[in-house]
Amino acid sequence: MPSTTTPHPTQREIEPHPSPPQDPKTHKPSYAPNPSTSVPLSPTRQAIQTHILNLYSGAASESDMAVYAEQAVYDDPLSYCDTRYKIAGQWYGIPNLFARSETLATEVVVNSEDELVWKQRQRYTLAGVHVSKTVDSLVSLRLEHQNAGEKVVYHKDMWDEEDYDHGGFGAWIKKVNGDLLTHITKPPESI
Repeated sequence: MPSTTTPHPTQREIEPHPSPPQDPKTHKPSYAPNPSTSVPLSPTRQAIQTHILNLYSGAASESDMAVYAEQAVYDDPLSYCDTRYKIAGQWYGIPNLFARSETLATEVVVNSEDELVWKQRQRYTLAGVHVSKTVDSLVSLRLEHQNAGEKVVYHKDMWDEEDYDHGGFGAWIKKVNGDLLTHITKPPESI
């Protein structure tokens, strides 16, 4: 692991907490994407989203990983990573777990100065057994302008219309997963 892998100094200050998008008919939270109502993106923001979607599809590359700041945070129900290298461990592991990972639809719901949020429908097909599961999630990126342009400093992926807690046994499992997966998936150290 690179020697520059140290914890992010202020992750709680930059953690995105978007309001869950509401279904206009039921007025209840809904992560189901409707691409026809997607907020337009600039070419720069579209490139960031494309890199992130490449990662979700199991096609991790160093150029896709370059959208993250070196001390970025990735937070989902199964893992919590506090450096770009640890985040790479998650993305480089997708082909080990899934025969396929397909983005079926997205809908951008927020495109502000420091945030990019979209609803995403992803179908994961487990390797070996070839059973598929489709998940609707809310992907939230906190962005900062750095020397090399705009970078993702916090990537939060919420599933099943819930924001996940950072306490107790579940948080410990997420942290262990984030810290140790790089030893298994072995992403390039140049990331």
